[in-house]
Amino acid sequence: EQIIETLEMAIAAAYKKDYGKKGQNIKVKFDPKTGEIEVYQIFLVVNKSMLKEEAPVTDEEAERMAAENIPQREEEGEGKEKKIRFNPFKHVMLEDAHKIKKGAKPGDEIQTKLETRTDYGRIAAQTAKQVIVQRLREAEREVIFNEYSGKEGEVVSAIVQRIEGRNIFLDIGKTSGVLFPEEQIPGERYFIGQRVRVYILKVEKTPKGANIILSRAYPKLVSRLFSIEVPEISTGAVQIKSIAREPGSRTKIAVFSEEEGVDPVGSCVGQKGSRVQTVIGELGGEKIDIIEWDEEISKYIANALSPAKVLDVEIDDKTRTAFAIVPEDQLSLAIGQRGQNVRLAAKLTGWKIDVKSEEMIKEEKKAKKKKVKKEKTETKEKKADKVKTEEKKPEKEDGKK
Repeated sequence: EQIIETLEMAIAAAYKKDYGKKGQNIKVKFDPKTGEIEVYQIFLVVNKSMLKEEAPVTDEEAERMAAENIPQREEEGEGKEKKIRFNPFKHVMLEDAHKIKKGAKPGDEIQTKLETRTDYGRIAAQTAKQVIVQRLREAEREVIFNEYSGKEGEVVSAIVQRIEGRNIFLDIGKTSGVLFPEEQIPGERYFIGQRVRVYILKVEKTPKGANIILSRAYPKLVSRLFSIEVPEISTGAVQIKSIAREPGSRTKIAVFSEEEGVDPVGSCVGQKGSRVQTVIGELGGEKIDIIEWDEEISKYIANALSPAKVLDVEIDDKTRTAFAIVPEDQLSLAIGQRGQNVRLAAKLTGWKIDVKSEEMIKEEKKAKKKKVKKEKTETKEKKADKVKTEEKKPEKEDGKK
């Protein structure tokens, strides 16, 4: 249909160039079965109430108006109907329209058949060619936009096409996409011809075609890669519950399975770590912690602090804070370099996590006991002083007597 429409527009442009007059509205109908072409001129049906009160436009004036883009319809004023300046190439009076089509009404469009031509000049042919090329490009842009807008959220294989400043342009098949600096993995370097997997983050429609924004830093890139590598995820046997990522450094992913006999963590790790290593390789060596999601929040938080071993987790629902207790030798591991491990665990679970060692808890308890003991001692001393003061008061009074 688009090809036929393009051909009709091209033939109409060529016809108008060689045989038509400026301002004419030419329409062509092409029959793909017979190859026959019919040419029509389109007119707008008007009556006197729709026209401006002025001298009618001659054919020469009509051509000049069309050439100079003088508007045929002008607004008379605020709240008033728009009046038309009659143009014989575009308009037909109602009484004349009835001769062509019975029942025609003001505002209708009617068409009159023109003589079909087959001999076109060089300029007309070039005009037709330009229309065809332009329409085909527009159609191609529309097809590409429709195809890739439906692929938002998918992972595709791409090849680095060119590098402009910090922006990386990649070939993703029928078109190209762009990887902006904020969507790149920090420290990752790219070169022409390099093949990488990217996440289709957004597809925007522009006059120049589809603008496809790609990402290597988006957290869902990791979950989509696992969906590709782990059949249990693609079938739904294993679910990805949450993901927290610091691109190029570390990712934590929480998985869960309702099916009996299915190990969600083991499924993602694969035999001898084959599956997780494939994903790590796609991300340039980024570390990945796969942990088991648990409905009980204390267990979930303990799992999220992996690879550290957690002894106990105390929950404060009001402040949505968790206090994780770990052995002394696990404290630095639980916190992670520059606090990364606990930070990712907090992002993964949605809880604020305070990590402390057993020794710290013992010291805090000792300090608390000392404080309580001190407060008790001070209270007793204050009471004793008060009693002494009260005992001295009567003696002074006796002395006065």
